[in-house]
Amino acid sequence: MQQEDQHLERWTVLCVDAPPLSPLSLVTDPGSDMFGSESSLSLFLNTLTPKFYVALTGTSSLISGLILIFEWWYFRKYGTSFIEQVSVSHLRPLLGGVDHSSPNSSSSSDGDTDSSRQTVSECKVWRNPLNLFRGAEYNRYTWVTGREPLTYYDMNLSAQDHQTFFTCDSDHLRPADAIMQKAWRERNPQARITAAHEALDLEDCATAYILLAEEEATTIVEAEKLFKQALKIGESCYRRSQQLQHHGAQYEAQHRRDTNVLVYIKRRLAMCSRKLGRTREAVKMMRDLMKEFPLLSMFNIHENLLESLLELQNYADVQAVLAKYDDISLPKSATICYTAALLKARAVSDKFSPEAASRRGLSTAEMNAVEAIHRAVEFNPHVPKYLLEMKSLILPPEHILKRGDSEAIAYTFFHLQHWKRVEGALNLLHCTWEGTFRMIPYPLEKGHLFYPYPVCTETADRELLPMFHEVSVYPKKELPFFILFTAGLCSFTAMLALLTHQFPELMGVFAKAFLSTLFAPLSFIMEKVESILPSSLWHQLTRI
Repeated sequence: MQQEDQHLERWTVLCVDAPPLSPLSLVTDPGSDMFGSESSLSLFLNTLTPKFYVALTGTSSLISGLILIFEWWYFRKYGTSFIEQVSVSHLRPLLGGVDHSSPNSSSSSDGDTDSSRQTVSECKVWRNPLNLFRGAEYNRYTWVTGREPLTYYDMNLSAQDHQTFFTCDSDHLRPADAIMQKAWRERNPQARITAAHEALDLEDCATAYILLAEEEATTIVEAEKLFKQALKIGESCYRRSQQLQHHGAQYEAQHRRDTNVLVYIKRRLAMCSRKLGRTREAVKMMRDLMKEFPLLSMFNIHENLLESLLELQNYADVQAVLAKYDDISLPKSATICYTAALLKARAVSDKFSPEAASRRGLSTAEMNAVEAIHRAVEFNPHVPKYLLEMKSLILPPEHILKRGDSEAIAYTFFHLQHWKRVEGALNLLHCTWEGTFRMIPYPLEKGHLFYPYPVCTETADRELLPMFHEVSVYPKKELPFFILFTAGLCSFTAMLALLTHQFPELMGVFAKAFLSTLFAPLSFIMEKVESILPSSLWHQLTRI
């Protein structure tokens, strides 16, 4: 009891002598917490070993390297940066970057209608007028090399063309035509050939012979025999429908179909003659076809005629054809532009010398030839590398994109021999073609003799040309920012990892100094805030 009384008296004296406690004194001082966090951060940094920095920089280098490899692969395959595409397509709408149409902007959009229409028309895919035979040429290439020269997109476009040219709404009335209408939609080549034989078992059918000549015949001679059989049936069907075309819309559609079939057969027969060496016969057939059906310009038969006349070296007739079709109101092509350049180069190329031209200047004829080459290169800048054999050539596709790589391949495949035949023509092209790009430094914004170069050619050519071909791109694209950024980041982190591994203590000192310097402004700002704000307000803010 006495001991308890003594403890109680001591506790009473301590309570009486102690100063009074305020409510704020019961709360921990925020400044002490901040200084404690800083001390714990410095303690954490001091405990880090050099192995940690090596692992950190090595991991960062590995991750940035993987991103770099993926970005480079994506850019080589699709021509754009994956990160940039994702940010533009997905992040910009989320951040409100989509421009909403307004009445004020409608007038400006109307002002750009003509340019947008021109861009759409220039990005249109055209049927290759000199396309090869699938069975006799494309399939033989596949048998020899094991590669597919045609893409699925290209063959799908051909299937759509066949359905447009060779079918009509009244095909269901005739069993053979009904079978062929389904055959043109088949994806399997063997199924199409089987359907064509089934149609011929029922009755003679021109379109069935066309399909067999295109896909089953393994030589040009076999294809020509089948086309001749198709010609007999096609001519009789054409004469019959021509007499009934005014009896109704159904007969008119049937006559249009029979016209397309007949023109196609005659054109392919002319191409067979050209491939078999009977070039004069091919020229006569093409001229007769153009006189009989002058309005069917969609087949571009004049380009077949130009190539055959060049083979005969009949340059006067070539100039006559160019005078008719190289008109400002007609759509241009690489065949027209480069053939015109070849004719003008032929007049001066045999005596042309770049050294002599630099001393005395260009004559009037040489200037005309150089201007024609610049005009052709501006229309399609991909052709010169193929003509000069600076880029490997492949089989041309069945469809081409004007001013694109596919058109350049199709033109060079058939016309390279004509340029080689003219003495000095390739030398003149080699000396002058690059001068075109000095005249049009910004081809996507402004052209010189033609409209600005369309931006859609690369995407369309990648669909038309096989994967093993490296698509020619114009203008040459700069590497995207993210590829350069990831390359720099990968190199920098790899260098840091190597230095940290070689000099661990020195790099540890540098890392601590860098982090302390990095957090110094934040510590200075926090000290100023503590000195300015009252302790009560700062306490309330820390509680929030």
